Amino acid sequence: MSRKSIRIACLGTPGDYRTSLVPLMIQKLGFQIDWVNPIRADLIIYGSFYDVDAPRLRWLPRSWRQGAGKLIDAIETQLASRAIPPVTLFHTGENLRHNHIKADFAISHDLGIESEKHIRLPYWIEMIDWSHEGLIGNSNPRYGQLLKLSTLQAPLGDQFLKRVQKAVIMTSHLREPRASCLAALQAHMRVDGVGPYFDSQIKDHHSSPFKKRDILQPYAFNLCPENGIHLGYVTEKIPEAFAAGCLPITFVDESVSVDFNPKAFINLAPMAKNSFEELGKILHSKALLEAYAEEPLMTQIPSLRNLKKFLQNVTSSAM
Repeated sequence: MSRKSIRIACLGTPGDYRTSLVPLMIQKLGFQIDWVNPIRADLIIYGSFYDVDAPRLRWLPRSWRQGAGKLIDAIETQLASRAIPPVTLFHTGENLRHNHIKADFAISHDLGIESEKHIRLPYWIEMIDWSHEGLIGNSNPRYGQLLKLSTLQAPLGDQFLKRVQKAVIMTSHLREPRASCLAALQAHMRVDGVGPYFDSQIKDHHSSPFKKRDILQPYAFNLCPENGIHLGYVTEKIPEAFAAGCLPITFVDESVSVDFNPKAFINLAPMAKNSFEELGKILHSKALLEAYAEEPLMTQIPSLRNLKKFLQNVTSSAM
């Protein structure tokens, strides 16, 4: 049976987007993807980096944002001239809302959006090995391997307690809440720093001369706070720490319980109101740490069924 062809353009998506779950699932639905200029596309996928004035990109030099803005204006002028506009999809793995960029469909972290035009797909799902559902081709190069659901569904075990009782943080910045989290943890144990913030020779995460899993292996704890707090915003940080055998110490919205078992990691966010007073009690209690070790990170089995159904709707609209 010949495969259907669909013309797709990406604007503002990460450089490795073509091997991420959405394109892979579209191909699994029976489509051959022709990557084209936006003016020729049946479907345009907008990523987080399309809006150069988004808070996430304020670090860009103003001259770069101005240049990118002019390019965006030119593209949108061309698209406005089309007799039949393309179907549009906004897909963000950043802490941006589902309607941050106007589009026909949206994929985001947001919870509580009751619409057939939106699906929640937190970024950590991109890092899972989905070969058991027949989807292959995604990767997790920064960590070093895809995450196995079987690992995340098993307790951490007491092996982390046999490691040196210190923590590591891997980061390119110490903007809040990371700075406060680091200070709180340093009051109780040694915390090693790895990444561009601590080593000016490292340009960015993608050019780091190491795999995250290898760095995490010796440590009992991984300080891995999210960049910000929002209902449903959960990235790869917690499951990667857990998969490496570390007890994750994070800072995340309490809705994280939708994805992960909150008894399997330490969440600093609810402790902030008491200046992280509870943290010391936990870290200096063998019984409490053993209780964390007995908990699996995942108590429910995730699936890509809803993503498949959603993308069937998107591609049908585009064709």
